[in-house]
Amino acid sequence: MARSDAARTALLDAAERLFAESGLAQVSDRKVAEAAGNTNHSAVRYYFDGRVGLLQALITRHLAALEPPRQAMFARSDSVLGDVRSLVVPFTDALADLPQPTSRARFLAQALHDPTTATLLRESAGLAQSASAIAHSVVTRLGHLDGDVVIGRTRLMTRIVSASCADVETQAARDGTDPAWQAVGDFLSDAIAGMLSAPVTHRHGAPVSLIDPRAAPVL
Repeated sequence: MARSDAARTALLDAAERLFAESGLAQVSDRKVAEAAGNTNHSAVRYYFDGRVGLLQALITRHLAALEPPRQAMFARSDSVLGDVRSLVVPFTDALADLPQPTSRARFLAQALHDPTTATLLRESAGLAQSASAIAHSVVTRLGHLDGDVVIGRTRLMTRIVSASCADVETQAARDGTDPAWQAVGDFLSDAIAGMLSAPVTHRHGAPVSLIDPRAAPVL
């Protein structure tokens, strides 16, 4: 790895960990550089052209790694559960492959709620085309249910996986244990498939969508 690539990776790893532990707004670019062992306190600006570039690089690194395994799994899917596993399992497998304890799930959970990173996630939907295709497939397979309800449920998938994995990661960091990420992926896949396929109750007119319709189905 070239020295510049190693420096960028060290900054990304340090930023991901610090953001996960302290929050995006609480961590300065200087702290990121110091945690990465970089003596240039302007390293974030030098390598990423500032904070937004750093956040975009973190999101791109994550989404780009997920796309090939998601495409491969989705190509073999023949059911709602298979679709959901195509979305969830590559994410939990990616967490399992990282040095433990991980920070990525906690960072991504925060990113979904931060205005800047939420916008970057939406703008990065092109890096997660399989996620959109999976959501569309789920809606098609569940054509016997109210379409608006199913669409609303598919938008919950990202939130459920993100929040659940962040909780697992937090507990693991607190206890000093390594999560059983494969078991987490299996549990979440089964639970989400059940949620998507559940009967629809109509008591008060049109169903309510709980998630911003602009939210992209990415993790």
